[in-house]
This record gives sequence, structure tokens and C-alpha cells, in this order.
Amino acid sequence: MITGASGGIGSACARLFAAEGARVLVHYNRGEERARTLADELGGAPVAHADLTVEADVDRLIDEARSALGQIDVCVEVQGVWPRDDVPVWELSLERWEETVRQNLTATFLVARAFLREVENTGHGSLVFVGSTAGVFGEAGHADYAAAKSAITGGLLLSLKNEIVRIAPLGRVNAVAPGWTESPMTRGLVDEDRVRAVSRTMALRKVAQPDDVAAQVVVLASDTLSGHVTGQLVVVAGGMEGRTVHPDQEHA
Repeated sequence: MITGASGGIGSACARLFAAEGARVLVHYNRGEERARTLADELGGAPVAHADLTVEADVDRLIDEARSALGQIDVCVEVQGVWPRDDVPVWELSLERWEETVRQNLTATFLVARAFLREVENTGHGSLVFVGSTAGVFGEAGHADYAAAKSAITGGLLLSLKNEIVRIAPLGRVNAVAPGWTESPMTRGLVDEDRVRAVSRTMALRKVAQPDDVAAQVVVLASDTLSGHVTGQLVVVAGGMEGRTVHPDQEHA
């Protein structure tokens, strides 16, 4: 099951899982047309709508996924919202803060909880969060988003990797943290000048493609490839550091 599958990284995850022979359920909240187009591309994959900030919607989504797939072995949480406006904390409204946390952290908690309840019944499962480098290095002007993503790939990830083994001895929880990635969320923000600017902190002076992130998700989800890997955060950001690697904005 892939939440937020109608977006760039989510769609890429769905395609790669399907290519590996997995049966995939495509979730969307907005973007129904994109979700159904993707499902058709995957040979008629089941599609489900849910607002992941609504508890009842999440529980219904799990029920629909179980009915469509038979059982849910893997859950990939790709959903999330990045507010485009650059707002420092002293100007940040409580309304935006709470909305960003709700759409990112709370939604992630609700899906993870529902999936783990399923794992309690099946005795196995793999959960993969999609975070952000904002949660690793921070992001000025987006402290709300950075805080939510840090909570997901920090405290939540590390708690759940210990909790899941209480109900599934070989159950695993991992996460990826993409940096700048071409996706609907960053459309119009990754032109050549922007790439030169943002890549000054990266060894590889380019932004990721959705497949770059999806490949790491598939690896972490696989019991064959990552059966002894849990509680890990894989940063998919071209070697990004919390400092300037390249002294100017020109390619080396």
C-alpha cells in the first residue's frame, strides 16, 4: 500500500513495486485523475481515496486495502505537504503551524497506527516513511515542515522500530529523506539557476528524480535486501551536508 501515490515520488514507488511483482494499492486524497491513470498504467491496480488527517478515513483505507490485496505486507507513507511561502518563525501563524503538523506528522501517525494494527494480526510487515532533508538539516522559512519531518524520521521512526517487534519479530520500520527532488510539490522550483544555488551544499550538483528516491524505498521495504535493517534513515540527497561544499554557484 502506498499513500500519496498520485504524486511524483509516490507514483515512482508504485511503478517500481509493481515492476518487482508486488500488488499495489494506489491511495490519493487530491489528484484522483492522476491516481486512476497510474492505476491503469499498472494494469488495473486498486485505487482508494482517503483524507489521511481523518481517523475514520485512514481506518477505512486499511480495510479497503486488505479487501483489495488480501493482506498488507508493506506500507509506504509518501504523503506530505510543503508550504511554499517562506515565513520565519516570528511571523508564522499558529494556523499554518498546526495545519502543517497535521498534514505531515499527524497523518503519518494515523497511517502507521492503522498499519501496525494490521501487522498485529498478520505477524509481519515493513513500514517505510518518506521524510525530508528539512528534518535533518532544518529549513529556514519552513520551521513547521522541518519540525514535522524531523519528528517522523527521528522520534517516531526510532520508537516504532522497537514497538513493531512486539507484534512481529521480524517487522521493520525505516525511512528515506529526499533532498530536492523533481515532483509536483517542487514544480517550477528546480530550474537551472535554482539547481546551481541549492546544490552548493551537495557533492552531486543535481536534484533527484522520483525514481532515485523510490529505488531506496523498495530496497528498504524488501525483506530480502534489507531483512536486517531497521530504524534507519537513508538520505537521498546527492551527498548533501549542513555546510557549503562548493564555494561558488558554478559547476566544478
